[in-house]
Amino acid sequence: MIEIDGRTIGADEMEVALACVAVQASLRGGTGERVAARFRDAEGSLAFILAARRAGATLLPIHPALPDDGARRLAARAGCHRIFLDGLEGESLDGVPPPVPGEGHLLQMSSGTTGEPKCIARPWRAVEREIESYVAAFTEPDGMTPVVACPITHSYGLICGLLVGLRRGRAPVVLDTANPKYLLRRLREIERPLLYTSPAMLHTLARLLPAGERIHAAMTSGTILPAPWFSLIRARVEHFFQQYGCSETGCIAVNPDLQQADAIGRPLPHHRVRAGASAEAPEEIVVEGEGGTVPTGDLGYWQPDGMLVFVARASDTINVSGLNVYPGEVEDAVMAMPGITDAVAFAKADPFAGERVMLLFSAEAPVPPRALQDWCRRWLAGHQVPVEAVQVGAIPRQANGKISRREAAERYRTGALGAEA
Repeated sequence: MIEIDGRTIGADEMEVALACVAVQASLRGGTGERVAARFRDAEGSLAFILAARRAGATLLPIHPALPDDGARRLAARAGCHRIFLDGLEGESLDGVPPPVPGEGHLLQMSSGTTGEPKCIARPWRAVEREIESYVAAFTEPDGMTPVVACPITHSYGLICGLLVGLRRGRAPVVLDTANPKYLLRRLREIERPLLYTSPAMLHTLARLLPAGERIHAAMTSGTILPAPWFSLIRARVEHFFQQYGCSETGCIAVNPDLQQADAIGRPLPHHRVRAGASAEAPEEIVVEGEGGTVPTGDLGYWQPDGMLVFVARASDTINVSGLNVYPGEVEDAVMAMPGITDAVAFAKADPFAGERVMLLFSAEAPVPPRALQDWCRRWLAGHQVPVEAVQVGAIPRQANGKISRREAAERYRTGALGAEA
């Protein structure tokens, strides 16, 4: 049983819907055909995804907000042969390689925060293994009702929120809404809810909650919460979880009791994970599993208790005269300054030091750059202090709250900042 936007769909009704999709869309496994599906309603999208999974067909689920032409372009980039747009007729896509027979895959696009988005193909059997491992290792949500308030076209909402909930024997609640007040009302109506949503939405909910009220349980994923966000959310969530993963491997680690924002979790048992031995010697997090060795591009290290700690994206590390500066440390210090609402640090080329720290920030009122640098000198070493700080109207963040440093640096380089006086 699944509830979607207030409508409960029983097992029998869902079985009929899946059979209808499989027949009318001609979904078959083993053919190597790639199909894409973009449904604006969550019920239609879910039925198509579950039908493709059952049939063993290779599927690219597309976010419902993407317009028709954008969906066609994305499907073609992923090598899809057919696309379904809000219906089961399907249309052929030209200019893609012919199908190569083989097992079915779930196709997902990488985030694109560090480069051009790419299509990742994960066998459905790898998805099943992830679900089994996640349920076995992460038992704290047993008895909770998963509330999926994020896209089910993405692995986070689809696999860890919805499919894991079904595997636990719970009836997931899927909410296709961006209205935080409505979301809070629905959470109050659900017994022991476990909310799967974006860090940005969690931050909004924490700010809107009446004094003394708490969310029963919530999962965060996708980006490390800035220190002020984390403190606020941690105080408003009774059971606070965090998971860490990447497009190639799915969920890698889960933290069942989040007490520090960068403690990203203990690895799921089907993975072998390598990282640095200490905070003083972080190394790239590398995952070894059924699909081979996957370098994540993230720097991390192990705590003595086996907790994996995130330090920074390797590509985001700023090298100032041979000294590493991790942007998150700078951003946390800046955002602790009264009146500062957001910040992003990135590298700026420097003829003497190689690189220096550049900062964009937003605030409730104009902040003199000198005042901000004086604040930073109270908390940061000299090489960590931004050489330049520019106040802007808003920091470029993705819908899940993740910062695109590449986009921020490009806006700075081209002067497209919308800086405030």
